[in-house]
Amino acid sequence: MAVSKIVLSSLIHIRPITCAASYHTRLVPHPPDLVKWVKKEGGFVHQAVKLFPQEDNETYGLGLVASQDIPKGSLLIALPDHIPLKFESDAGDGADSVLVDLASQVPEELWAMKLGLKLLQERARLGSFWWPYISNLPETYSVPIFFQGEDIKNLQYAPLLYQVNKRCRFLLDFDQEVRHALASVKPNDHPFGGQELNASSLGWAMSAVSSRAFRLHGKKLAAGTRNEVPMMLPLIDMCNHSFNPNAQIIQEEDDSQLLIKVVAETEIKQNDSLLLNYGCLSNDLFLLDYGFVMPSNPYDTIELKYEGALMDAASMAAGVSSPNFSSPAAWQQQILSQLNLVGETAIVKVSLGGPELVEGRLLAALRVLLASDSETVQKHDLNTLQSLSAEAPLGITNEVAVFRTIIALCAIALEHFPTKIMEDESLLEQGVSASTVLAIQFRIQKKTLIIDIMRNLSRRVKLLSSKETTATQG
Repeated sequence: MAVSKIVLSSLIHIRPITCAASYHTRLVPHPPDLVKWVKKEGGFVHQAVKLFPQEDNETYGLGLVASQDIPKGSLLIALPDHIPLKFESDAGDGADSVLVDLASQVPEELWAMKLGLKLLQERARLGSFWWPYISNLPETYSVPIFFQGEDIKNLQYAPLLYQVNKRCRFLLDFDQEVRHALASVKPNDHPFGGQELNASSLGWAMSAVSSRAFRLHGKKLAAGTRNEVPMMLPLIDMCNHSFNPNAQIIQEEDDSQLLIKVVAETEIKQNDSLLLNYGCLSNDLFLLDYGFVMPSNPYDTIELKYEGALMDAASMAAGVSSPNFSSPAAWQQQILSQLNLVGETAIVKVSLGGPELVEGRLLAALRVLLASDSETVQKHDLNTLQSLSAEAPLGITNEVAVFRTIIALCAIALEHFPTKIMEDESLLEQGVSASTVLAIQFRIQKKTLIIDIMRNLSRRVKLLSSKETTATQG
């Protein structure tokens, strides 16, 4: 990393901000013992909680395991308020003021970059309170912004490609903004000890935060409310993810000091990993922010764009008669407007999958546009029309037509992937790079999800059709 000549004499007061290419190694070869540091600084670590190198798991690197059985309800880790790394937006003068100004240019949706700037500041500072923690962080991360161009293409899924490219563009643009802002800063006010940043180091910091930080409640405000504060939680952030966790985070306040605890939610057996639920997230977010893919993720979804032409094509492919998605009647148009699918402020992104299976707005739109008359529709409120559990509110014929149209939408979405699942699985057996493996695993999960949705809806069509036949015969 280049260093400005004007601050060469201050190099002894900083640590270099460098980014390597191997995410299964730490920033330094033999970092300080993190457990000992947490205890030394007034934290608590259960005697059975151990840091364990996961040599066969390059995504996670280090993890926490139980060296003996731990009873349910046991306190596993406790961090007093001064140990978590947070970004204080009300910082004072000098370098901290420059840092706050830079953070103010970061869009809220990329909140991880704000805390990432603080992380880079502490990484550069010799004698930083958080160095024992920072030195245990990976040199780089397995998130898609670090993928080679070919592996970004290998994702094969337009919504994720858009997000990856958006983040890459942000880092390149923000790199220029940071360089411009720091060009005229006095050496003593330089938040990174005179070191230049680039898109790579900014990406490292943003990824470190997005993959490890927790958004928790801060201290009470004057009105008695609490704001949400992103925090990096040393040691706690080495718990891995599971939708069925054996531990949970609890916040307590004592004498105006926040205490962050991890408590055993179930009995934890010897050699079990400590697991937290990072959130009910799609694989898009798991890969973007954490650098891994969850197989059979019950919260994964696929995104579609609600367009009349696409819906017409799907209904025609499904053999549904007289589709009129491109030219809805006035009463249908009104309902579409209520669903916020048409109009100047419309949100046309809809999803399939996840707990809902079919997003309510899409389901209601299809039911309404495939309905024969307005009187039948107006007997039901929007909530009913958006609910999959409301079985065939507009009749079995209508519901079958809706499901067949969605199945056709799935088939169209599947055709957008240039490879088949069997081809993907064959590629995985050829010893490809770690980032290629992630890209292929991601697209396999998306295709599998689409196929599962089609099977689910096909079963529903079969069941409804049998009911319709029975009713006709009766």
